[in-house]
Amino acid sequence: MKNIPSVDLSDFLSNDEKRKQKFIKEIGEAYEEIGFVALKGHFLTDELSENLYKEVNNFFALPNAVKQKYEIEGIGGQRGYTSFGKESAKGKTEGDLKEFWHFGQKVVNNDKLKEEYPDNVIVNEVPNFNKVGMETYKMLEKTAIYVLRALALYIGLDEFYFDKYVTNGNSILRPIHYPPIVGEPKGAVRAAAHGDINLITLLMGASASGLEVQNKQGEWIAVTALPEQLVINVGDMLERLTNNKLRSTIHRVVNPPKEDWDKPRYSIPFFTHPVSEMSLNCLSECIDNEHPKAYDNITAGEFLNERLRELGLM
Repeated sequence: MKNIPSVDLSDFLSNDEKRKQKFIKEIGEAYEEIGFVALKGHFLTDELSENLYKEVNNFFALPNAVKQKYEIEGIGGQRGYTSFGKESAKGKTEGDLKEFWHFGQKVVNNDKLKEEYPDNVIVNEVPNFNKVGMETYKMLEKTAIYVLRALALYIGLDEFYFDKYVTNGNSILRPIHYPPIVGEPKGAVRAAAHGDINLITLLMGASASGLEVQNKQGEWIAVTALPEQLVINVGDMLERLTNNKLRSTIHRVVNPPKEDWDKPRYSIPFFTHPVSEMSLNCLSECIDNEHPKAYDNITAGEFLNERLRELGLM
């Protein structure tokens, strides 16, 4: 496999049962094999994507002193700004060569969750930043729900199994800025090898190459996608829930060749998280004699807090 498989969500959305089953089979098998797909036919328009990248560029171009006003202590980086080098991958001491922003859920009809989630942080200096960010959030969340419906059917669950957990879930949209590299990085990379915490991650097209995924043979494969595609991968929560049936694949963002150190890189992943009380206990549909239960029982909220501590964010 020289690259990740491509799938088309419009197959699943069609009224043609054959096309729908084709999509379910393709995405399920891809997630068993490599854990990544490139998906077209999603709900994010080119115009909205371009608008968000413009706003993100405007935000990260602000002076550091201004950006640091939006770094909120005590919430584990769940909302607002996280400054350069603060986050590191699990097991790494060097901070990643990036700064980022978090947009979070706008809760509807659930006062308990409104209390649980921090408020989104409003940037005064870039007037359209929050508006465009939240419009993008909703389109990626909608796409994620349909992908999870297909995976529910692939696993043997009710099609709408995940809906109640992802609706009002603790999902995060993370615009990331990897600044130009100044001087020898000394072991640090733009994003060290890691698996994502959440159910699935939807990645908008990055402004430069660098994303690599590790296959079953331990080889690193450069991830390439067409401009109209989202790259979508399985996270650790879904791997755990499916008792390792669906794979959360290790991936990284490598530093560019030295001649490109002066170029910044931007990328915008959407991390699909469920509500905190969702059980991540291995599904009975994924346990048999050949695949005994691999994990202890835990909720999504407990698992998230455990991982945030490991990343140095809590």
